[in-house]
Amino acid sequence: MCKYSSMEWIVIISINTLLLLSGCEEDQTKQLKVTATAFNSVPSQTDINHPLITAWGDKLQPGMKCIAVSRDLIQMGLTHGTEVTIEGLPGTYKVLDKMNKRWEKKIDIYMGNNVEAAKQWGVKQVIISWNPKSDK
Repeated sequence: MCKYSSMEWIVIISINTLLLLSGCEEDQTKQLKVTATAFNSVPSQTDINHPLITAWGDKLQPGMKCIAVSRDLIQMGLTHGTEVTIEGLPGTYKVLDKMNKRWEKKIDIYMGNNVEAAKQWGVKQVIISWNPKSDK
């Protein structure tokens, strides 16, 4: 015996259809503790001939809020263009660069041409949060 009447089924189906059409999804926010360093647009830290061009081909400009990620994080959903929040820093940062294969669970925060600010940041353990892009 069915526990729902035909009218209840219509309501259930209608609600589910509305949720599906409106794009409502479960919150898929991920968090991870990573090592965070900082980098600058200087030849000694990047490509010697193109210090403003990322590994994905984006052009960096001082003042941008972006990060480079270790390649293992790309496989965890931190793909090109993903927005990330970083514990202790205001706003969101966009993934625009990827790091050398030797690094794991690491981000590099872009600090334009301010080498002193990058040195003052040093190396920290932080928690990052992001919402992986869906396959839609």
